[in-house]
Amino acid sequence: MPLVSMTDMLKKAVLGKYAVGQFNLNNLEFTQAILQAAQEENAPVILGVSEGAARYMGGFKLVVVMVEALMEEYNITVPVAIHLDHGSSFEKCMEAIHAGFTSVMIDGSHYPLEENIALTKRVVDVAHALGVSVEAELGRIGGQEDDLVVDDAEAMYAVPSECDQLVRETGVDCFAPALGSVHGPYKGKPNLGFGRMEEVMNLTGIPLVLHGGTGIPTDDIKRAISLGTAKINVNTENQIAASATVRKVLEEKPDLYDPRKYLAPARDTIKETVKAKIREFGSSNQA
Repeated sequence: MPLVSMTDMLKKAVLGKYAVGQFNLNNLEFTQAILQAAQEENAPVILGVSEGAARYMGGFKLVVVMVEALMEEYNITVPVAIHLDHGSSFEKCMEAIHAGFTSVMIDGSHYPLEENIALTKRVVDVAHALGVSVEAELGRIGGQEDDLVVDDAEAMYAVPSECDQLVRETGVDCFAPALGSVHGPYKGKPNLGFGRMEEVMNLTGIPLVLHGGTGIPTDDIKRAISLGTAKINVNTENQIAASATVRKVLEEKPDLYDPRKYLAPARDTIKETVKAKIREFGSSNQA
């Protein structure tokens, strides 16, 4: 099955009251595990790729070729999108699209509203002409994503009226309002702004995105989905689980040196973690 944009899968998710997981790629094993998990759960999936992860793996083109080859090898039949996570500029979004990405996020959240809107619309105009979906963000997601660090509590909550303006003036396909979630592990209990989430959904009417899906209680996940969240991003949880498995294997077998002997168990752990999140999000058997 060819790679697809996020548009149709997220519209279906809103109607079906479930969320599609975005699971970030970090290397070959992550890619293998996520694709296999999605296929075994018969679930649509979004493969998130940050600029830093793309550099680590050899560039946008290599990521696309790797994913396409694995999809053919594993006979993947569920819908799969490759999505640029937190694209930092118009140029980076175009680079990803040119490489074969089917979806991009342009993150202009650190700019003033009008500048964010202008940048986002510029990306949307090109992306939509090529059948590529676009995600935008307003407010700042807390924590750290690659080289970006946000610890301003007030900046972590988007203003609903500004969200409505951005969505109306840009025509984005999905939208990530900052509502108290963070990248990386939570320091204390997550405090999501459900009131604002509901207001943003009622104003914009498009699928919402929840960044920082690791560590959010299941009840909060389900409530967010009921309020229009159709895409939930997960990366840290997979990284923590994989690292714990590698440590355990090497502690039990300190003389082990073949990377396949400890990366294969880590890959299995990632796959089971992803399958559990897919079930939690309600997207099993929604392909």
